[in-house]
Amino acid sequence: MASITIRNFDDELKERLRIQAAKHGHSMEEEVRILLRRALGGVSGPALWRMSRDAFGGDNGVDLALPARDDARKPPDFDA
Repeated sequence: MASITIRNFDDELKERLRIQAAKHGHSMEEEVRILLRRALGGVSGPALWRMSRDAFGGDNGVDLALPARDDARKPPDFDA
């Protein structure tokens, strides 16, 4: 199971999360897991792959220029 750390989390937002979690009878961690599941729509597996390809594939991707390849360096001479 993975874990994440969220830095620069606004104090007011944390307090609202704490209150909402308490209202629902959850820990703040569980409340965040529930919110993330809802926000991501429960998409996983092949559907998630398709969404990723739709968002970043084809014309939506980024074409990076490949660096020029120089000749390989001369191998060391161990006979000298």
